[in-house]
Amino acid sequence: MQLQMRRTLGLTMVLAAACGGTRSGAPTESGATLASSADGATRLESSGFNTPGNYLIADQFNNRVIEVDGKGDIVWQFGLGPADFSPASIIGCNDAQRVGPLTLMAGTGTPAGQPEAPNCTSTNGCPDNRVLLVNSEKHVVWQYGQFGVAGFAKDQLNTPVQNTWLPSGNVLITDQANERIIEVNRAKEIVWQYGTNGVTGNGPEQLNNPNCAELLENGHILICDENNNRAIEVTRKGQIVWQYGSGDPAVADPVSGVAFASRLEDGHTLITDSNHARIVEIDSHKSVVWEYFTNTDPRSNPRGGTGPLPTRAVRLSNGNTLISDQYNHRVIEVSRDKQIVRTFGKINSLGYDVRSVSHGGLNSPYDAKRIGDYTGLTNPFGG
Repeated sequence: MQLQMRRTLGLTMVLAAACGGTRSGAPTESGATLASSADGATRLESSGFNTPGNYLIADQFNNRVIEVDGKGDIVWQFGLGPADFSPASIIGCNDAQRVGPLTLMAGTGTPAGQPEAPNCTSTNGCPDNRVLLVNSEKHVVWQYGQFGVAGFAKDQLNTPVQNTWLPSGNVLITDQANERIIEVNRAKEIVWQYGTNGVTGNGPEQLNNPNCAELLENGHILICDENNNRAIEVTRKGQIVWQYGSGDPAVADPVSGVAFASRLEDGHTLITDSNHARIVEIDSHKSVVWEYFTNTDPRSNPRGGTGPLPTRAVRLSNGNTLISDQYNHRVIEVSRDKQIVRTFGKINSLGYDVRSVSHGGLNSPYDAKRIGDYTGLTNPFGG
């Protein structure tokens, strides 16, 4: 109990210290904020910011993170759109989470030649390489990594794809191109690491294109070892104590391209089996108890035979599953009986909209979560 109180107090102090900053727009009489969109138009940001039940979406190649209400109306946006590759945007964002009133985001960057991002014309791509914590007024209150700089020294990242705020106030970062998971404190010191800097493999302390890491209740770390086609649970000493998948990049059975994994309260594990366009839930005996395919609609993006490549599935407290169906350019909420009950974006139709994503306006959304719902995820407040 005392440990939990210290964790909660520590996070409260971090949030209190971070909630200051400069406003990005002028307040209106209603308390909403007027902000300029990428095309110079003025739009109204609703005062519904951070409402429990809203949805936070990492809209990857629109270089932004948005919060939308249940109808798909945008109530908050960080990032200036698909043509902006400056530090004012979050480039190629793969992950976002709400931490109290703050937003933690992974600036993954955009690869060269990405067909969904024609505005990125550099032959070297458009890097970001930052993990940002921003307040509601879009002021950066903490950052790890340097914009456009790739490396693995202190305060350097190379293609960070996911970030998890821990109850201690530290941040767990999946540093993909550096082949490592690191835990950093607010002083930007690495206090724990799994994976060897820049070394690709499947041996001890080796990863192959890791894509996620979550802290489990037992203190272990659940890691998506994407190109080794497995999810693994490792202890703080680096010992693998659980694995699902081959661990071999050449063997794509039973899962291929593990993009995300989360441990549910009943001990089941929910896995985004990306290359099979499948979300799969396995029990403690590794038997499949539920699965959903995102490529069964005839309008689905075939993408050269690889399908839509879903990138994130999280279980919600209502029992539904929220799926980021990346190259179908949509986020869908699916019931237990596999019915789509909510959609943001439009199947196989990318776009950019600063007002609503109810019928389109997303470009390769990589991650989506429901605000206030940490089912199966690391709760930043503990518990």
